[in-house]
Amino acid sequence: MKLHTFLPVYRQNLTLAVPVILSQVGQVIVQLVDNAMVGRLGAEPLAAVSFGGALFMIFFMFATGLTMGVTPLVGSSFAQRDHKRSSICLQNSLLLYAVLGVLLFISLRVVECFMDRMGQSEAVVMLARPYFRYLAWSIIPFMLFAAFKQFLEGVGNTKVAMVIVLTSNVVNIIFNYLLIYGHAGFPAMGAPGAGLSTLISRILMPILIVAYFYWRDSLRRYFTFFRKDVFNLRMMKMLLGIGLPISLQMSMEMSAFSLSSVMMGWISPVAQAGHQIALSISSFTFMTLVGIAAAATIRVSHAYGAGNLRELGLSATASYHIGLLYSSVAGILLILLRHEIPLLFTSDKEVVDMAATLLICTGIYQISDGLQTISLGILRGLQDVRISMVYAFVSYILLNLPVGYLCAFVLGMGAPGLWVGFIVGLSMAAVLLHTRYRRQYGRLQRGERL
Repeated sequence: MKLHTFLPVYRQNLTLAVPVILSQVGQVIVQLVDNAMVGRLGAEPLAAVSFGGALFMIFFMFATGLTMGVTPLVGSSFAQRDHKRSSICLQNSLLLYAVLGVLLFISLRVVECFMDRMGQSEAVVMLARPYFRYLAWSIIPFMLFAAFKQFLEGVGNTKVAMVIVLTSNVVNIIFNYLLIYGHAGFPAMGAPGAGLSTLISRILMPILIVAYFYWRDSLRRYFTFFRKDVFNLRMMKMLLGIGLPISLQMSMEMSAFSLSSVMMGWISPVAQAGHQIALSISSFTFMTLVGIAAAATIRVSHAYGAGNLRELGLSATASYHIGLLYSSVAGILLILLRHEIPLLFTSDKEVVDMAATLLICTGIYQISDGLQTISLGILRGLQDVRISMVYAFVSYILLNLPVGYLCAFVLGMGAPGLWVGFIVGLSMAAVLLHTRYRRQYGRLQRGERL
């Protein structure tokens, strides 16, 4: 197809993608700001935030994945103008995610009890525990916010969540300044202050989004369908049927990064601090891709619900174009600016040098990360999510972690060896997921049901 065929599709995709990108990046900015502001206190506080944040992110990504079952279901119903079914989906998701949020909080508190048995120094664990505890509490308000956010994305509204996330980020930065360093009469809490700031900002998020729903007539109408008798296990099973495989896939990918953070602690606090800087930047670029993939999910789910195969193919291909262009530029910039980027977080020369080395690996796997992330977004729009869980297990558990351990500790490559595992795992995921999309699209072209 010629370029002019894709130009309006690029515009439609980007109109949805840009707010989602800013919203997703906003979630990562919370961790980036924590790292940057705590990093000024020294290597041990930064290592504590790295350790606590890495463990929390496994659960946070699991929680995020669970809520993603809402978007394709609502998107398909919205394309068919079935507003009542969309409302039923929202109501059931709120109850389901509130319960799951509490269960995740309990799980996080259990994990906290074992933080001193994960090979970290006593000083790092002592600072990480209170920081981690505040993050654990924040999972409950986040789950409620995410239910509304994913619903809005399903109906094609991506701007509201962006504004709310960015507002909460400003609140987080302000309280970071007050609570980490002890300004304006607030106590100087250090690393735990960053956790409390995150909790405050995440409590604000569901409050703001509920207020917006009540303010807009077009959204308040969905509340009119809320009734006790629409709570049903069938809808909750549908939400979990899509959300749980997404969640497990995301968790396995995040586990590869988070468990590598734990293994970095076995090497040295400098290695762990440098790893956290590189990981923070990698998360930043990844969340931009997540935004592009989320737009792909919305566009593909609408086309799939309407039975418009041509529009589905155009939207998917345009998403690949946008994602791979971004990944290429990001990879080049990360490698070229590898010595300058770490200075945003710390002035410690050893940590800067370590982070610069790891950023080379980050730049190398950007293309693979882009291809696998966009493929996941397209498959979610098709409600084809179970196989991605299997692919994640193969790519991240069977390949990424063992290869990383082998290179780092057996072959003696140290910290960069763990990042070689990421390159291998992400490349395998990219090949498997893109092949899956091509196979599924071929089935649709032949008139087969997915």
